[in-house]
Amino acid sequence: MSDTLLRARGAYEHHDWDDARAAFTAADDESPLPAEDLELLAEASWWAGFPDEAVGLLERAYKRHIEEGRHRAAALVAVQLSYLASRRNNGAVASGWLAKAERLIGSEAESDVNAWAALMRAALGIFNGIDPERVPSNLEDALALAERHDAPGARALAQSFKGFGLVNAGMWREGLTLIDEATAAAVSGELDDRTACDVYCNTIATCSTIADYGRAAEWTEEAERWMHRNSLAGYPGICRVHRAEVKKLNGAYAEAEQQARSACDELERHHIMDGVGFAFYEIGEIRMRMGDLDGAEKAFSQAYANGSSAQPGMALLMLARGDATGAARAIALAVGPPGDGEVETAPRLSRARLLPAQVTIALAVEDLDTARSATEELEVIAEHYDRPALRGHALTARGALELAEGRHIQATEALDKAWRTFRDIELPYESAQARLLLGQAKRSAGDDSTWRLEISAARSVFQRLGSALDVRHADELLGDPTVPMPSDRRVTRTFMFTDIVTSTDLVSLIGDQAWDDLLRWHDRVVRSEFARHQGQEVKQTGDGFFVAFEGARDGVSAAVAIQRRLSEHRREHGFAPLVRIGLHTAEASIEGSDYAGQGVHIAARLSGVAGGEEIVASADVIDSAQAIGHPISEARTVSLKGVSDPLTYHLIDWR
Repeated sequence: MSDTLLRARGAYEHHDWDDARAAFTAADDESPLPAEDLELLAEASWWAGFPDEAVGLLERAYKRHIEEGRHRAAALVAVQLSYLASRRNNGAVASGWLAKAERLIGSEAESDVNAWAALMRAALGIFNGIDPERVPSNLEDALALAERHDAPGARALAQSFKGFGLVNAGMWREGLTLIDEATAAAVSGELDDRTACDVYCNTIATCSTIADYGRAAEWTEEAERWMHRNSLAGYPGICRVHRAEVKKLNGAYAEAEQQARSACDELERHHIMDGVGFAFYEIGEIRMRMGDLDGAEKAFSQAYANGSSAQPGMALLMLARGDATGAARAIALAVGPPGDGEVETAPRLSRARLLPAQVTIALAVEDLDTARSATEELEVIAEHYDRPALRGHALTARGALELAEGRHIQATEALDKAWRTFRDIELPYESAQARLLLGQAKRSAGDDSTWRLEISAARSVFQRLGSALDVRHADELLGDPTVPMPSDRRVTRTFMFTDIVTSTDLVSLIGDQAWDDLLRWHDRVVRSEFARHQGQEVKQTGDGFFVAFEGARDGVSAAVAIQRRLSEHRREHGFAPLVRIGLHTAEASIEGSDYAGQGVHIAARLSGVAGGEEIVASADVIDSAQAIGHPISEARTVSLKGVSDPLTYHLIDWR
């Protein structure tokens, strides 16, 4: 055995994925690797961020096993290839590889591979809709086989999937018991890395599904710590989606969007396409809450394109744009017909995520029958699952329905409980929504002493969160301009504007399809750097972005990282768009998801001073950042349109 191969195996054992990949590749160049080492190289390549390479290596390993008559080992590799195809949403390819595995083990003595094959068959039913009616029996087969042949990974994952199914079917106590047992196995270190990650992710998804957001946050933190300790990439993207959801619910919109966009980047890079849609959906919801309807529409469209139903977000977006009738049709299709009234046998948790929106939309079109039916179903679900978030939604729906039907006292009682329930579990947006309705109920009941206070209190929360449309709604309800309002928030930020130089010429040169592909790649690259440097994406501006950073140094570091990544791609692949970047530090007013003021205007104008591959920073940025760690040019001045005094700026040498 060569020293190179020994070094590769050692690096693999220590989870030094890049070193392991490099050493295995070098050993493979010296002499073709045996199948077992090809599998290790595939695993290292996957965790190092080269999923396509991993698939090719597994295909080589499969062929080598077949040639050497190791059918059981070949079948296990085929199951892995089926799994990776499934995560890419390639159901036909996944079925094909699984069929190969099942054919191979059909002539072999029963072993742990049979457990993995049965589990994979169940997974195809869950995630790809292939023979979904066989999922329960396949899971039972997988569990029995895993027990007989001591396959802890297959057993834990089967327990996790079965637990998720039981939770959805209403047997949540039994389901959570199985989930907890599987997660304990993941924590103990007895599972392989990928299986442990799958168990973690399924656990967090179950917590989110059952609206146990506190538990979801705890497991998310634990999972990310475990993954960091083990140098695992890719799967954190799925965990980031749940982290984004939790942060969104807690009102940290900028952080939530950073997590969701980072998740998109990581999931797309690892071809975990069943998670990409969920990540884009979270971005859409965040943009909706911030009042950016165009941004929400774009994100929801990307979510739908990647397999998410994008509901109830798309229906609520239609309502926000004034198409209440279209919204009612859309949400009705998403919710589907009502269940049979038995929570224990009807998988209604997915409906519970849609029902609050259906109540809101039905009341907007004065369809009291639909609103009443949705409210009653939501109440049954909330009572059965006994989770405060579900209870808060049920109380809000009941209060809104009572208000619409003219029972103002009952509405007041339900909504007062609702906003306090949400407040106690730290869901400020939902709490403020319920309190806004409470103000309306009190006004209808003739309580002139407090209804304005309730709406003003809700408005304060919306203002703090940056929920522009809700602030506007509260203002419309208050009406009287003499009512004291919280003053607009003034903050100091470093504003960045980016732009692709001569984009029109590029489109003409390479064509629309190639341009669309290039633009998607550019967006993914620059967004990953915004997120990595704590930047808040305010909006997309044609071929560029408007981003806000709390610290000037973060803004400079992000700009440098963007130019370096583009330059590296240009050097290695021959082409990348030329981007110019302008930075300015100033005070501005927060207006929902946006910023306004002369400082924003200056930053936008300053970006036009830069040439391709240049970073232009105002003297205010340099002064605020103090030591930026990069050479700068001599001070220059420029007169900007709409700005009375010349502005002093510097070019930052990022190379």
